[in-house]
Amino acid sequence: MKTRGAVLTGVGGPLEIVELELDPPGPGELLVRVHATGLCHSDLSVIDGSRIRPLPMVLGHEAAGEVVEAGPNAEFEAGDHVVLSFVPACGACRRCASGRQALCEPGAAANRDGTLLSGQRRWTLPDGTRPHHHLGVSGFAEYTVISGRSATRVPKDLPFDVAALFGCAVLTGAGAAFYSAEVRPGEKVAVFGLGGVGLAAVLAAVTAGATQVVAVDVVEHKRKLALTLGATHEAAGGPDVVAQVRDLTGGGADKVIDTTGVAAVLEQAYAATAVGGTTVTVGLPHPDRTVSLPALNLVAEERTLKGSYLGSCVPRRDVPRFVDLYRAGRLPVDGLLSGRLGLDEINEGFAKLASGEAVRQVVVMR
Repeated sequence: MKTRGAVLTGVGGPLEIVELELDPPGPGELLVRVHATGLCHSDLSVIDGSRIRPLPMVLGHEAAGEVVEAGPNAEFEAGDHVVLSFVPACGACRRCASGRQALCEPGAAANRDGTLLSGQRRWTLPDGTRPHHHLGVSGFAEYTVISGRSATRVPKDLPFDVAALFGCAVLTGAGAAFYSAEVRPGEKVAVFGLGGVGLAAVLAAVTAGATQVVAVDVVEHKRKLALTLGATHEAAGGPDVVAQVRDLTGGGADKVIDTTGVAAVLEQAYAATAVGGTTVTVGLPHPDRTVSLPALNLVAEERTLKGSYLGSCVPRRDVPRFVDLYRAGRLPVDGLLSGRLGLDEINEGFAKLASGEAVRQVVVMR
């Protein structure tokens, strides 16, 4: 079938909206009509070259849509509403078997190579070129083919623009707070970086019972938004942010979550963590970046530094859990939405994301 999609052909962009030929789904795969896809810094990092991916590529990794056709042996049927997540967990490797599906080995290999979990590509450009898939999703297209292992069924009354956020921002941010940081009632929490992922972490920290949540960002309107979502304090990012956070929390936060992907900010987040506390890093820095941390207090103060990918979540377990929290009014994810765009407006949307003007925009397919 023919469909339109946003293709990155070279580092720096822009994305080109082109007509693509899309092959039918193979065994265990789904043809999905995409209704909404979020604009995320992980997409932006591919565009600007911070994350090296094979090109050309149909971008977009945080999406929701409706199953149109299910390939042989797929676990879904036409009409199912699904959230698409960016790790196509095979369910059988040793990481999946131990409950750490975010670290699925075949899924990571497929994502690195720009293929589906099967190792196949389903796109063709008019000149015969076969574009790559972005993290098994490629949601910036009117239709896409995915592995069924990338999909989680959701209620049909959940709005698609909200549902899309559960595929990355909510899993990554809320999961980092609930699972990686294990925020407990009464704890003090700081979140560095207030994009969609960071704000989802703020929401989850509040839901988990943190008595103090410090929202940190260089952009003032993002800090103000965090306060409306339940943060108790704000701190402006910059050279003195560690002193600000330590002063606000009386010596450091018990749990600090860094979502920025900036090595220097991770060092600040670690320095703002209390004795005996945990620092969780979520953002993906450039592969060449390193961090420098004081080795002594890691031991003498019993500090913990943890990485968190996909919020350490299992999508088929946690998307329904988080959706239930949203529907109960305890995880107001719709507060993250800062704009809805058409597919043809996608480059303008990424410019707003890069400048800090927007938090979480969603491309809505019409």
